[in-house]
Amino acid sequence: MIAPRYLPFIVKQLVRHRVRTALTLAGVAVAMFLFIAVQTLQDGVRRATQATAGDTTLVVYRENRFCPAASRLPQFYVDRIRKIPGVVSAAPIKIVVNNCRASLDVITFRGVMPEDVSGPTGLAHKWTLIAGSLEEWNHRSDAALIGETLAARRGFRVGNSFDSSGLTVTVAGVIRSSEPQDQNVAYVHLNFLQQATLKGGGLGTVTQFSVRVSDPSLLGKVAAAIDEQFRAEADPTTTRPEKAFVAQAGADIVEIVKFTRVLGWGCLAAVLALVANAIVLSVQDRIKEHAVLQTLGYRSGLIARLIISEGVLVGVIGGAVGTSLALAVVHFGNFSLSQEGLSITLHASWHVLGWGLLISAGVGVVAGLVPAWRAGRREIASCFRAV
Repeated sequence: MIAPRYLPFIVKQLVRHRVRTALTLAGVAVAMFLFIAVQTLQDGVRRATQATAGDTTLVVYRENRFCPAASRLPQFYVDRIRKIPGVVSAAPIKIVVNNCRASLDVITFRGVMPEDVSGPTGLAHKWTLIAGSLEEWNHRSDAALIGETLAARRGFRVGNSFDSSGLTVTVAGVIRSSEPQDQNVAYVHLNFLQQATLKGGGLGTVTQFSVRVSDPSLLGKVAAAIDEQFRAEADPTTTRPEKAFVAQAGADIVEIVKFTRVLGWGCLAAVLALVANAIVLSVQDRIKEHAVLQTLGYRSGLIARLIISEGVLVGVIGGAVGTSLALAVVHFGNFSLSQEGLSITLHASWHVLGWGLLISAGVGVVAGLVPAWRAGRREIASCFRAV
């Protein structure tokens, strides 16, 4: 560790070569910007697809169907699903999207029954209404409750009307939810959506059922019971936990995100190379100065720690700038990757900022180890002979 009294000396060494230091900081900031953006994307995929101990939701879909427009199930299935032991609630849902392929700007309509929203076990229990009124949504057939991310990205406000997928709806409220799939959708009345579009079937036809079970341990058992219930029907089903369903439906996005890990490690390698190069050049310019410092009583270990501290300072400052910019872009951009009517929302969080600074500091330490070791082992006489 370096005592605080040495900090002005370290800063002075960096300021002496303003252009080189500025270019190094800019390079570190750009590389950390890309690294944090990749980490944010991976974090969004993890939150949307990784199962947790408290998950109690199943998705019932048409067997061998993937796109919402192709999954058509009779709405009356819901009565039989609700009678299966372990089922707390079951809600028929019709989904209409303006783009079924992977995209950054998709509006997903989810048609639901009013009683499935405001009932004792309804969807509203996991929402926070941050604008508008649930009563307005109940009383108006063309009303929509939209997710906070969708509202921020499109600039929608309560009372606004908008068109998408051949539908015209009016915003009755904006909801905030901890569920990733609620942040980028527009909830509308099921009957309205069935009548307004023939895509995915008309009245009496839905895309899927959202089923809640009484205990997470019953997910597998209830899923098997539902599929067995409709195995001999004209429209058989496939039932999976919600996050497993998201992972399969968004398989292309998940694979792309896996590839971006290589980009993330490449960014860290770039940071390491930039900081190490700056420190090597700086140490090479100050060989005789280090000899003077040793003559004045500075020990080799202290000189080595001063050099490492330079790398840490460059890494932390550049990393802080790049990380802050990345989180600001993610936060204010309200980006969301969507496919097959399912969304993976990018979310800026403080722990990502902390990891960014910690990684930047760690890279600075590693980058300064070799130059510090070489500088600390030089003899005074050889330093004065260096050209």
